[in-house]
Amino acid sequence: MDTEKRAVVLACVTMQFECDRIIKFAKQIADDTDCELRVLSVLEPTHDYTEAAWQIEYLNMVAKQFGADMTILFDKNADCAAAGFAEDNNVTRIVTGLHDGGEESFLVGFNRLLPEMPLTMVTKDNMVYSMDVCKVCS
Repeated sequence: MDTEKRAVVLACVTMQFECDRIIKFAKQIADDTDCELRVLSVLEPTHDYTEAAWQIEYLNMVAKQFGADMTILFDKNADCAAAGFAEDNNVTRIVTGLHDGGEESFLVGFNRLLPEMPLTMVTKDNMVYSMDVCKVCS
């Protein structure tokens, strides 16, 4: 029996309907690289999630449509929570929306925690940008 975990492409989404594009592109990458697709959203802890309920349900439906499980974590530090999830789940690439440019953004924080994690960003008009780790041999 093979006990080795299958490599995972992780779609990191926020609670917005248009994040379905991230899941769709992550699925293409997962299929092209023979990886499993997983979907993650990290929500800030609050007492009322009713405003996000429709988005959560929709994104979960899209994830299921592509054969993926969707995980929702509740944490004030989305970058730390996502990095921990990536380390624990054999993630080999993350796919997100486009970096907003701020020093406190999710991608900047995530990259500080896992600088060797390849990532792909999908813009709202479906332009795709990928960054892979370049290792120099000495």
